[in-house]
Amino acid sequence: MDVLQQKKCPCCGGSINFDTASQKLKCPYCDTEFDIEAMQQEEAETATAAPDTIVWESENQQWSQEEKDGIFVYSCHSCGGEIIAEDTTGATKCPYCDSPVVVKGQFEGDLRPDLLIPFQFDKKAAKEALKKHIASKKFVPSVFKDENHLDEIQGVYIPHWLFSGHASANADFKTTKTRMWSDSKFNYTETSHFAVHRSGTLAFADIPVDGSQKTDDALMESIEPFDVSKSVQFRTDYLSGFLAERYDVSSEQSCERANERVKQSITDALSRTVVGYDSVVPTATNMHIADGSCRYALYPVWILNTSWNGQKYTFAMNGQTGKFVGDLPVDKKAVWKRIGILTPILGAVAYAAMWLWQFL
Repeated sequence: MDVLQQKKCPCCGGSINFDTASQKLKCPYCDTEFDIEAMQQEEAETATAAPDTIVWESENQQWSQEEKDGIFVYSCHSCGGEIIAEDTTGATKCPYCDSPVVVKGQFEGDLRPDLLIPFQFDKKAAKEALKKHIASKKFVPSVFKDENHLDEIQGVYIPHWLFSGHASANADFKTTKTRMWSDSKFNYTETSHFAVHRSGTLAFADIPVDGSQKTDDALMESIEPFDVSKSVQFRTDYLSGFLAERYDVSSEQSCERANERVKQSITDALSRTVVGYDSVVPTATNMHIADGSCRYALYPVWILNTSWNGQKYTFAMNGQTGKFVGDLPVDKKAVWKRIGILTPILGAVAYAAMWLWQFL
């Protein structure tokens, strides 16, 4: 015998049943009623929603033999990272694990970058940025500011795949409106639920996806944005004095992350058109991308490694804009001290709010 799938309430997620009194579907948990025909129409639209259609195209530029002759690959035996540098680089350290065990080999294969954003900040500026970053944090142990040791600082060109195109999408949202009132005995809250549909198009250009497994994607995205309009055509001259990470995530492998970023962007854009509600939650989005293209770029990043108390802390600085990010140790005693000060203050505010509510 076939078992019918229980319908779920769009408002609270509970199972809904047919109510004989109202001749509608009703949720026993939130008491919301649904017209049967409207529910069937919504289910039909959801079932027939078109899947995402996404095609990316890229131009595969190749290195000239002259360029390959002047470039070598340094492979780290500790973490497996591979960096590209000019042939005059005699020895270096891995910018990711700080290991000095780096072996040089002849450069082979890979695609040639389409563009490059040159460094605008030098090593001295990166060191000063680290000092300011530490000084601006209230809960960093004071001894860390004095005792941390800057192990290594490297200017590295990080490979990125840049995705551009036009996206059209349909999105569904679950929204609510809340009304509150009181009488002499009770306070009342009425929440109305609505299903909202939006569709639209969005042009996007150069959405970046990190092409290196060694660099943390969240860290790279946190130092965005980079101004691609100030990029230049790639030339090996720009590598002089810097390193370049060798990409180990292909453009095809990066498509999934690009799709996520594009879909999130267009969903956010459509959600901003849903106004007049107290809450807006996206429930479904399908997307079609046209004229999708992909370029290979090198982004300038200063990577700084510092150690303290036997732990290593990694920071990154946008080599074009100077934006600086990185995790720091936390002085737990200072945090609890601050909580101890704020707790009675917040308690007093909450008590005052409750007292005033009686007279509203």
